[in-house]
Amino acid sequence: MRPWRLEDVTAMVEVGRDPALRRWGSSVVDNDADGARWVRDQQRGWAAGDRFGFAVLQARPGPVGAQLVGGIALKDVISGKPAAEVGYWTAAHARGRGVAPRALEALTGWAFATFAADGLERLELLHQVDNLASCRVARKSRYAFESVLPAAPPCFPRDGHLHIRRRCS
Repeated sequence: MRPWRLEDVTAMVEVGRDPALRRWGSSVVDNDADGARWVRDQQRGWAAGDRFGFAVLQARPGPVGAQLVGGIALKDVISGKPAAEVGYWTAAHARGRGVAPRALEALTGWAFATFAADGLERLELLHQVDNLASCRVARKSRYAFESVLPAAPPCFPRDGHLHIRRRCS
């Protein structure tokens, strides 16, 4: 995992053509201009210190380098606020290989280690009720089911699940 870079745009546009990502995701990247705008938004979040987006990469053999397999973010980080939100997605070619749970575990550990002194006590994971894959990822990553949330269109058009992971003392 590493922060997003402008050189990720081409791979992101390709991965973003996946109908499942378009269905469950909150951002649609149709072309290089959209992708560059999105990456710059991620970079602004890092600079502001309130949103930390990471490209999830897998090493490939040979000189080709790493392949984009997903994305993950820590959102709504505010000093003194006890909760922040996590979100993630996995590229179609990488699903079923444990990418999301491993990335979520890494992000969770990093978030609590980095922001505990600022008062971070819990992370919230939200997904639509019919996104069964995200529910499995939440359970595998020890995010306990908390409640059903009512739909909040347009960003959350269906009811959702709220899962919580608390910082260990």
